[in-house]
Amino acid sequence: MRAYLDHLTVERGLATNTLSSYRRDLRRYLAFLAARDIADLGAITESTVTDFLLSLREGDADHPPLSATSAARTVVAVRGFHKFAVRDGLTEADPAAAVKPPAPAKRLPKALPLSDVEAILDAAGAPGTTLALRDRALLELLYGTGARISEAVGLDVDDLDLVDGTVLLRGKGGKERLVPVGSYAREAVSGYLVRARPDLVAAGVSGGTTERAGALFLNARGGRLSRQSAWTVLVRAADRAGVTRDVSPHTLRHSFATHLLDGGADVRVVQELLGHASVTTTQVYTLVTVDNLREVFATAHPRARD
Repeated sequence: MRAYLDHLTVERGLATNTLSSYRRDLRRYLAFLAARDIADLGAITESTVTDFLLSLREGDADHPPLSATSAARTVVAVRGFHKFAVRDGLTEADPAAAVKPPAPAKRLPKALPLSDVEAILDAAGAPGTTLALRDRALLELLYGTGARISEAVGLDVDDLDLVDGTVLLRGKGGKERLVPVGSYAREAVSGYLVRARPDLVAAGVSGGTTERAGALFLNARGGRLSRQSAWTVLVRAADRAGVTRDVSPHTLRHSFATHLLDGGADVRVVQELLGHASVTTTQVYTLVTVDNLREVFATAHPRARD
């Protein structure tokens, strides 16, 4: 399993968070095998893997039952491990090949109305503070580019070209994409860089922080802003704006995609902007748009009502 995780790190270039999930899932699989006194790859059968899947869905004294989505992710990790073991000559048979992950219920992404997004952006940060400029820049960039939260906090100043109006985002698997930055986000980021970031850099210098070099979004101590802190920035802004829906950084990404499609953008363009490897992933947003059209049609057309 250590060799498999090394393979995922070096050859597949998986993101740190993805690797952590794989490591956690495989540790649980190891514990399951150990409880059945299985210590050799050759002793694992298809029934063993199937029983593991059932145990995930049922839960036990140490683990709550997993949803279909979480169980599927864990089984994918196990299937990948066994496939790797066969390819590397560690064993001849793949006992997980025929075990299919449970199909999760198809959930449409949740997008916010434009009015809610605007209210959240206006409420970013405590008024009159240095961090307010940073928070507004962060949220404008998230909504204006569709960036994942990890992509946004991982940005360096050099990744931005405010003259050209572009930003270089590094997505899953280290894949890079150049995304346009709209005027609102450019203005917010420019204001933060001129009027707020130098103060945060100075705070880092006086406090002995060395992590500040290059990072675009800094915390109050001059270090790189974390994912958790960025999440808190959004939640607090939503609370100030009185938005009662569940809001997360991914909600802004969903809203970015849905609003683009509602405005007439081609799904292939949205795919490129989001950094999706397959257009199939992006097409789920078209279902949201069709639902919106149906709702408007049903309420507005005189012959559409029951």
